[in-house]
Formats: sequence, C-alpha cells, structure tokens
Amino acid sequence: MIFIVLGGLFVFGTSKAIQRFYNSDEIRGLISGHLSLHVSYVREDIGVPPRIDRAIVITEKVPVDIRILGPDIDWASDPAFPRLEQLEFASSPRFSDDQRAWVDELQGVDFSNLDGHDFLRMRQGGYEIVVSTPRISDVPDGPALIPLILGMGLSFLLLAYAAITWLFQPIRTIGRGAEHIGQGNFSFRILKTRPDQLGDLATDINKMAGDVERMLDAKRALLLGISHELRTPLSRMRLTLEFVDDEKNVESLKAEIVEMEKIVVSLLEAERLNSRHVQLFRTDVVVSDLITELLDDFFAREIDRIGVTIPTEPICAYIDEARITLLLKNLISNALRYSKPEDGLIELTISTTGQDLVIVVRDHGSGLSQNQADHIGEPFYRSDESRARESGGTGLGLHLATLVATAHGGSLALLDIDNKGASFETRIPLIDREG
Repeated sequence: MIFIVLGGLFVFGTSKAIQRFYNSDEIRGLISGHLSLHVSYVREDIGVPPRIDRAIVITEKVPVDIRILGPDIDWASDPAFPRLEQLEFASSPRFSDDQRAWVDELQGVDFSNLDGHDFLRMRQGGYEIVVSTPRISDVPDGPALIPLILGMGLSFLLLAYAAITWLFQPIRTIGRGAEHIGQGNFSFRILKTRPDQLGDLATDINKMAGDVERMLDAKRALLLGISHELRTPLSRMRLTLEFVDDEKNVESLKAEIVEMEKIVVSLLEAERLNSRHVQLFRTDVVVSDLITELLDDFFAREIDRIGVTIPTEPICAYIDEARITLLLKNLISNALRYSKPEDGLIELTISTTGQDLVIVVRDHGSGLSQNQADHIGEPFYRSDESRARESGGTGLGLHLATLVATAHGGSLALLDIDNKGASFETRIPLIDREG
C-alpha cells in the first residue's frame, strides 16, 4: 500500500509539474509562437493560388504529406492520402486559450486524427490545405507514450516492491521465532538466512534465548534444591517425633510439620506458575473423568456435601490435568472450609460457553465482604484475620488457582458477593493441540 500510494503521488506530482511547466506563460508563448510561425510559413510558401511545386519541396524537407483542394485542384503528395470526407475536423483541446491547455489556440486551423496520423486543415483564398504528420506511408508502430510511461512506472514499482520484500523477508522469520521464544519455547532457534544486519539480529535473539533458557534452568535447579533442602529437615523432624512419648505434643507437632510441608509445596508450585513462560503438560482430558477422580481421591469423606452438575455429552479439553485438578481441589476445599453442612451443598457446575470450559464452584456459607473480595487471589491473604488454622489454611489456595487459570490462558473470577455464600467461576479456553 505504501508503494502504491507513493507511486500514485509520483505520477500525479510529475504530471502536474509537467502541466504547470508547459502552462507557464513563457513556455506557452514560445511553443505557440513557433507553431503559428510554421503555419504562416506553410501558407505563404504554398501561396494563393496554391503552388504544387512549393508543396512538393515542403514534403521533401519535412516528414509530412500535403493535400490541396480547391475549385480547380485536387492534389495530394501521396495517392493514399485520405479524402476529406473521411476526416472529421474540429478544434483540439491541446490548442486552446484555456490555461489548462498546453498551447494557445491556432487561429484558422482545424484538427483531425485517423489511423495514427494527425491532420491540420488550413483555409486561404477558397482553398483547403491539409497537412498530415507523419507521412501517410509511415505507419506508427511504436507504443503509445502514455501507456509506455505507465507500464514502465508500474514495472519499476513492482521491482521495488519485490526488492524491499526480499530485503525484509528475514523479519517475518525473526517474528515467528520471537513468537515461539515468547511462548516459552527457549530451545527454538531462528535460522540465520543472510549475512547482514538482520542475520546478526537473528543471531542475537538466539543468543538471548539461550541465556534466558540457562537462567530458567538455573532457577528450576534452585527451586528443586530448596525443595529438597526444606523437605529433608522436615522429614527428620517427623522421624524424630516417632520416638517422643508425649502423644499430645507429638500430634500437635505432626500437624505443624504437615502444614509446613504444604506451605513449601504451595510456594514452589506458585513460583513455577507465576511466569508467563510456564510449561504446561497438556493432554486431552475428559472433564467428567477428571471430576470423578478428584472427588474419589480428595473428597471421599465429604462427597455427600458436594453436588455436581455436568452435561451428559462428554467434554474433552486440552489441559494440564494435574494443575486443573489442583485448581478444583483448592476451590472445593475453600468452599467446604467456609460453609457448614447445614448451609447446603457445595455446587460444582461444569459447562461450555463458546470456546471456553466454564467451571463454577458455589457455596452457601457466610459469604465475603467487598473488602475481602478485593484481595481474593493474593498470596497469604485469608478472609479470617485471626489466621487460626480452624478457620482457614495458608492463604495460598486461591492464589494457586488463579495462577493455574492464567497459565491456561483463562481466568478466575468471583461472581457473587453476598451473605449467602460465594461463587467462583473459572474459564479455560477449549483449544486444540495446534492451539
């Protein structure tokens, strides 16, 4: 589009500049004067009555043909010269007193055109003198000037477009490579196609991707090291407790150790998810099967408190099964924690809307205030300010659920704020393997 616009502006500007040049009083006067002078020379040279010998001399010196008609003469320098009945004479828009014309009007001259020849008719003394240019025998075989100029201009425009397209072709390759790397595929490398600045840019991006990959590998190694180093003393503490005789204190300390282990696991998982480059292990998962396994594995004792609504038609989603399970586990655990059996069932509803998998977990407990709702999803935030274990966990459950939804390109939102419970909606895009 840029080339087309620039080409159009170039043609328009050039034509206007040429027109303005020829329309200037000096140029118009010069051309008009010369043409008028030549017409006068022809008239005076042929004379009245017309002199055939002078007309022959003109055709020998100038590449034109002449026909003379009058009461006593009908002569043409070329037998093929058209009859006047074949020619339609009129004024020419190129010769006019209008300022937009290139040449002033030639008085007493009419114009016609036939088979690529221009004809000028002059009258004097009852005779008509018709001049043809070029000669009748000269058949114009060259291309028309305007189509030639336009064709050449278009050709140059296409050549310039092809050259620029070739010049910037690596940008598309670099863009696709940058998109791969931006999605977390740091092992992807951009092919260096040319030894120029764009090729050097591709090399620099590859180097950057390698640096980032090594940095993330070091980060993962650090997380694994922290996980190992924290879990080892906790395991030793648990083992030591087995040899303590104070049963009451043992159970209390065991609970504390379990809580610390949960915190360590949650923090490590949150750190892994808290990046747009998180690697998900997506597979095709039948959602109803995932729900069944979730309830059997984690909520077998509370199964009577959970009501599930799911379509009869199987819903298949391309998701990270372990992390979606973690999301649902945290949402359902949260709902069970903040509602009582007498409040009613915890409602788990699965549906699809457009291109999204929609999961809604609703409880009928005490609900949330606006201030509490504003902090939902923040790490270590709990609606109960007392932070007693009976009233809640570590405050990482909803934070992890939010990170899982975001990592899948979805969202987690609190739908209701009232004194009859809370409703959390999770939306996960139903993408295919290529998506």
